[in-house]
Amino acid sequence: MNVVDLDVAYIPTPKRIVRSMLQLASLRRGETLFDLGAGDGRIIIEAARHFGAHAIGVEVDPRWISRIKERLASTGTKAEVIEGNVFEVNLTSADVVTIYLSPSANARLAPKLQSELKQGTRVVSLDYTLPDWTPLRELTVTASGIPRKLYLYKA
Repeated sequence: MNVVDLDVAYIPTPKRIVRSMLQLASLRRGETLFDLGAGDGRIIIEAARHFGAHAIGVEVDPRWISRIKERLASTGTKAEVIEGNVFEVNLTSADVVTIYLSPSANARLAPKLQSELKQGTRVVSLDYTLPDWTPLRELTVTASGIPRKLYLYKA
């Protein structure tokens, strides 16, 4: 597998921000959530355990895939993990997509989301906007004394 340079560093998202992202998306039981760039899996674990979603994490780095699987096993959480490039994964079944990437990665991802997501799919981005998309809502959440911006979009 080719590792893709997305200009994205792994920075753990605080639990309060994770919960706020899923609440902002109005994630409901039985919906399908994709977390693009799943890192250690904290968003998919929260989505599955506390919201009852079918949660799918997409991660390109095999080391993080191993960590996600360890966390799923240790928490007894059922979620799916795809080792792959976020630009190549089929997102047509998504009801909600969460992203915390970078301005450049969001710019590359925005056209894929626009063309692939079904009407009404909610997208929540942490810290960075989607170019040429207009957010339905913006929310500032403070965690560890740092204000963070959440953007809610609808396809």
